[in-house]
Amino acid sequence: MGCGGNRVRFNFGKVLSKVSVFFTMVLIFTYFFYCLTGFCDSAPRTLYSQAAADGDYDNQVQLDLRPPPPLRSGAQLQNRTASPDAPQVVDTNSIPVSNTYGTKRLPNAIIIGVKKGGTRALLEFLRIHPDVRAFGAEPHFFDRFYDRGLEWYRNLMPRTLDGQITMEKTPSYFVTKEAPSRVCTMNCQTKLIVVVRDPVTRVVSDYTQTLTKNPGLPSFQSLALKNSSAGPIDTTWSAVRIGLYAKHLENWLRYFPLSHFLFVSGERLVSDPAGEMGRVQDFLGLKRVISDKHFYFNQTKGFPCLKKPEGSSRPRCLGKSKGRPHPQIPAEVLQRLRDFYRPFNQRFYQMCGQNFGWD
Repeated sequence: MGCGGNRVRFNFGKVLSKVSVFFTMVLIFTYFFYCLTGFCDSAPRTLYSQAAADGDYDNQVQLDLRPPPPLRSGAQLQNRTASPDAPQVVDTNSIPVSNTYGTKRLPNAIIIGVKKGGTRALLEFLRIHPDVRAFGAEPHFFDRFYDRGLEWYRNLMPRTLDGQITMEKTPSYFVTKEAPSRVCTMNCQTKLIVVVRDPVTRVVSDYTQTLTKNPGLPSFQSLALKNSSAGPIDTTWSAVRIGLYAKHLENWLRYFPLSHFLFVSGERLVSDPAGEMGRVQDFLGLKRVISDKHFYFNQTKGFPCLKKPEGSSRPRCLGKSKGRPHPQIPAEVLQRLRDFYRPFNQRFYQMCGQNFGWD
């Protein structure tokens, strides 16, 4: 009897074990089924890290993981070719959508320069537009990582639907000798945006940024001038060379016609952001969505910020590194820089057909 009781308990234990294994397999199968159908990736994702959400956009890897926006009108729906395999377009403001919609594409347009001209502000303003999808970080593909290949570059880009524009910005492209031919090898129809700023103001801003990271940096005067105050402008300093816009543009015009460029004024991007963004939207072939209603002027920072987006507790301003106070530079040094840049500025005005009024 004792042996029979032990056998029953042993068999009952085996039955429980088999039931447990069965339910475990069912759960695993269900999980993989949902993953394969896209539900595992349907949780909403944040566009920025918490630091970026608080306004610190600098040094953030801002991978743009927002799902593509919904179609906005019945006319747009009629213009799209219906397909039984096409993902259903839904309102992303009300329910989560998988970020696997759309296709990773090489950029249609690139902000190629210039450093400390306002490229970060321009990119953030453009990201408001529902038909613009931009890679938030600077990929530096055409200057630093070209050997990794176009597929590596493509995989960095956010997914887009038909009719949406893929963009990225890397300001160092404008001054990189090899960049124009490499961009043209990818696509000679690429639209190119250059944000320019008074080169004297730009070089001081560049120095200020570097000084923040390296407090032991020599004085501005010793870097800008050869033999300190007695010598000419030192064009071996990269911060000075960036402001020779005409020379850099000549390199790009060997591969792209002038019609492929838009030159954005960094000054007007501050004084009239909606007006300058209107020009950008026209150049990209976009409907004018970004307007005055999206901006307010931040007196503390001294430049425009984006008004509080729906569902957010605060407006979006660029980080603390933007709008830094500049160090005091001797007036005679600034005047020498203005005199130095003047002929280059005049040449640049003639080349691009715009007078930016820096003289």
